[in-house]
Amino acid sequence: MSITGPGSITAANVQAVTAMNKQLDQLSQELASGQASQTYSGLGSQAGLALSLSTQLAAINGYSTNATTVGTTLTLAQSVLTQLGSTQSAVEQSITQGAAFNLDNNGQTTTQEAAAADLDQIVALLNTQVGNTYLFSGSAVTQPSVATTDQILNGNGAQAGFKQVLAERQAADLGSGLGRLVIPAAVGSTVSISEDVAGSPFGFKLAGVNSSLTGATVTGPTGSPPAISVNLASNPNDGDTIKFALTLPDGSSQTIALQATTSSPPGAGQFTIGSTTAATATNLQAALTTAVGNLAQTALPTASAIAAANDFFNSNPPLRVNGTPATATSLVAGTNANTVFWYTGESGSTPARQTATAQVGPSVTVAYGMRANEQAITTLVSNVALLAASTYSASDPNAQTNYQALAYTVAANLGGQGGTQSIDDIEADLANAQTTIKNATDLNTQTQTTLTDMLQSIEGINQSQIGEQILTLQNSLSASLSVTARLAQISLVNYLAPVSG
Repeated sequence: MSITGPGSITAANVQAVTAMNKQLDQLSQELASGQASQTYSGLGSQAGLALSLSTQLAAINGYSTNATTVGTTLTLAQSVLTQLGSTQSAVEQSITQGAAFNLDNNGQTTTQEAAAADLDQIVALLNTQVGNTYLFSGSAVTQPSVATTDQILNGNGAQAGFKQVLAERQAADLGSGLGRLVIPAAVGSTVSISEDVAGSPFGFKLAGVNSSLTGATVTGPTGSPPAISVNLASNPNDGDTIKFALTLPDGSSQTIALQATTSSPPGAGQFTIGSTTAATATNLQAALTTAVGNLAQTALPTASAIAAANDFFNSNPPLRVNGTPATATSLVAGTNANTVFWYTGESGSTPARQTATAQVGPSVTVAYGMRANEQAITTLVSNVALLAASTYSASDPNAQTNYQALAYTVAANLGGQGGTQSIDDIEADLANAQTTIKNATDLNTQTQTTLTDMLQSIEGINQSQIGEQILTLQNSLSASLSVTARLAQISLVNYLAPVSG
């Protein structure tokens, strides 16, 4: 049996001092960290709630980060779209202001020279990046959105550019000179006109015929290839007319109107009534051939150029003439080996906006993807490229007429067509996304404040209270240590010291 004397330090003394030291350390840590516990287990029954609140708060913080990142992207995208819209307006305005038709050494006007520079700016804008992300490449954000201006216009090695595709298409539409129509010599009193090959996409197409020629029998267009026949059972009267309706490669229409006259030679758009129906038929055939030939030199080049632009810019893959242009009968899809693909981003079936999405709130997702080959942007690129790629000869009497027809068509296209997407439409989509992000950010901020307050009420401390506890504990600990020290200095001998007498 052990005997505890008056001067012994008991286990209780040591345990009390140790416990107070531990409590003092714990309170000091709480005061330093501002947290009631460094682990969830230290929160007791509130641990589950604290963990749930922390998880929610982390998610909200993540949504806020997404909102900030996407917001920056949208701000830059809106700036790019604004510049694209300004360039579009500038090109349109330069055309409508009507600069003089003076050709440079390359066969282009000053408006066309400016269009080439504008195209270069458009291409640079479409290849804008945010960090390493291309804005207008759809989901293929690491790929440039479009090829270079030089590649688009002039090609890249064995790959044909737009200028080559344009030249081939215009040659294919012109054919031997009559826009792929066949007008044989009159046979007796019968005049005929037909398309050269059934189903060919090139040249003029016969759309209809309307005749007031006395005694004439008109049929068609029928057959394969389609043909129109005019049989003169008797000579027409002076002033009688016949009209041939034609469809051009770009879908536009032209009408050739020929009037019977007793004058010889006839005036423009007329044919002389001969002494016999056969002679009249010969004169009608000659007038029709001349009229078709004139139309092939005036209206057809612009229509053909627009068709070529559609083939190159609006088709994926781009389309081009299959075979020798003058005799070709079909289009063929270009390949990466032989044709420049102007748009180099992703071209899936997913709507453009849905190619980039981000969650910016607990139940809020925004879509903000873009592709350079969206209708509005393609219209801008293709029309400016068309203006920049076309050339004219100073010796061509139809050059100015053809240029003006092309220029005004481009201006009309850039001015916008009803029912088609515009750059403003894309901007509106992004503006809606920005509004959604702002609303989500406001809600996130409110939620963050609420969650933080709730979590702080569980995990946080009252600094004043903790300070008071530390002070009290320090006083208690100091007193305990003082008593313990005194006990350590007292022995039984001291305690039983004799009393001197």
